[in-house]
Amino acid sequence: MVGPATAIDSFVRDNPAEAVTRLRTLLRNDAQNAEAWRLLGQALRSLGEHEDASEAELAAIRATAFDKEMIAIAQAMNAGDLPLAEGLLRARLKSQPFDVAAIRLMAELAGRIGRLRDAEVLLRRALELAPRFTAARANLATVLYRQNRFAEAGEVLDALAETGHSDPATRNLRAATLGRIGDYDEALRIYEDLIPAFPDHAKLLMSYGHALKTVGRQDESIAAYRRAIAVKPDLGEVWWSLANLKTVRFGEVDVQAMEAALASEPAPAREDRLHLHFALGKAYGDSGEADASFRHYAAGNALRKDDVGHDPGAVAQQVDAVIATFTPEFVAERRDWGDASPDPIFIVGLPRAGSTLIEQILSCHSQIEGTMELPDIPAIVRRETQEQGTRSHNWPAVAGGMDRAKLASLGAEFLERTRVQRKSGKPFFIDKLPNNWAYAGLIHLMLPNAKIIDARRHPLDCCFSNFRQHFAMGQGFTYDLEHIGRYYADYVRAMDHYDRVMPGRIHRVIHEELLEHPERVVRAILDYLGLPFEEACLDFHQSSRPVRTASSEQVRRPINRDGVDQWRAFEGWLGPLKAALGDLPETYAR
Repeated sequence: MVGPATAIDSFVRDNPAEAVTRLRTLLRNDAQNAEAWRLLGQALRSLGEHEDASEAELAAIRATAFDKEMIAIAQAMNAGDLPLAEGLLRARLKSQPFDVAAIRLMAELAGRIGRLRDAEVLLRRALELAPRFTAARANLATVLYRQNRFAEAGEVLDALAETGHSDPATRNLRAATLGRIGDYDEALRIYEDLIPAFPDHAKLLMSYGHALKTVGRQDESIAAYRRAIAVKPDLGEVWWSLANLKTVRFGEVDVQAMEAALASEPAPAREDRLHLHFALGKAYGDSGEADASFRHYAAGNALRKDDVGHDPGAVAQQVDAVIATFTPEFVAERRDWGDASPDPIFIVGLPRAGSTLIEQILSCHSQIEGTMELPDIPAIVRRETQEQGTRSHNWPAVAGGMDRAKLASLGAEFLERTRVQRKSGKPFFIDKLPNNWAYAGLIHLMLPNAKIIDARRHPLDCCFSNFRQHFAMGQGFTYDLEHIGRYYADYVRAMDHYDRVMPGRIHRVIHEELLEHPERVVRAILDYLGLPFEEACLDFHQSSRPVRTASSEQVRRPINRDGVDQWRAFEGWLGPLKAALGDLPETYAR
């Protein structure tokens, strides 16, 4: 069996039984020959001997560990030299296109640079060639999770579990995935199984704390976070997780520990530093030390700002396109296109504007189910715009070319994608992703009978609250005061336009009015939704439903005004924000 690779593959395909005999003879003398193992697997599969084929395919993967080329690729990957690794991988796959270990490494490389779709395609190809390649299957689950495709990630993890694959990293990912689709009981069970085996794993303890916080077990959550800090005092994210509960006040010992972690040598990793800065901003703010508080918030935001690369001009262009596209004629022509389902209730606006409070109130109604901030509308927009070779903020032009059938199919797709989040059987459900304000026009086209609630808070309180909040992802505008102000102004500009061309379509809730007159405002929301008033909505703080957002502990308390006017202590530093907002602090509620 010598000659060009294509000729060998052809021989194996055409003469599998003879190929098996020859390859097994070869492998008795050269057990580290990865290509021979691969060919043996191919021959065995064609003969229907799938179990033996899987063993041969896995042996091929193991054998690559002794291959000089693959060792060089692994060394480049470990050293972070991705250009070198990519060049070596491309050369490898050109000569050996069926090398599943190389395909998996190329997928890992794609994932590291954010090309998650490419990584997914590569991993699916690897699993097509070697179905029992559990490492590739675990990688696929991670890639799907990172794309917010949690139900699909869960299916892949279920398939892994059926094979008996149960390493701690995969089980941890499974717990995180279960949390994302609302199965918190099972997620907590996994964490509670893992922690006794890994009592000094700080990030595992932190993840456990996150899950406990979500289901309202705050004291246990704090205890888990504290255990993580005891294991790793410079883990900035766990300090921020404590701060992010909003109800925890740090003592002097805590402040000294965080300052010491920041000053330690060698310096903490960038992620740890920015989380420590945000946590210290909260700590000093609580103690009335506005100067030190703002200094730390500014430092944390500066560390993140360059990473996210937010472009305020792109947001303004998007709103310009909404105004140009959504004319009265355009809206009238498409009346009642899309899917007719009335099930979804979207709560949109800026983060930190009171959307979690509205969701908590409405989810106490007998006919409304609260879910979480669902990623599905942005995912649909991203896909549709990418298919047109453009960026997400150009969605109005893409939507303008959609016909009735296309919009109906997108509406139906949203309903299907979100079905996994609906546990109670109630007729209506909430998607409270704030950023969906940017796609409110598309939501109207896709789901003309869905309801849209605009949660709006005083711009200085709202914007400064965003500056003090470190978001895990998706809120790139929050790391610069001017950017936040421009974002708020563009959001208001878009909502004002929708009010003009679709009067009454979007119901606005002013946060301060909700705090001042809760029953009146709640009754108005329910009237808009076409639902009767229920007293339970005013007792929202007694609900035991899971809440994932930064406001989780705040909405477990009765309505209060603790967050009102918090910006005033920091007014001396807010010049860029005030300039970007213009007269909105006086006019936002009109």
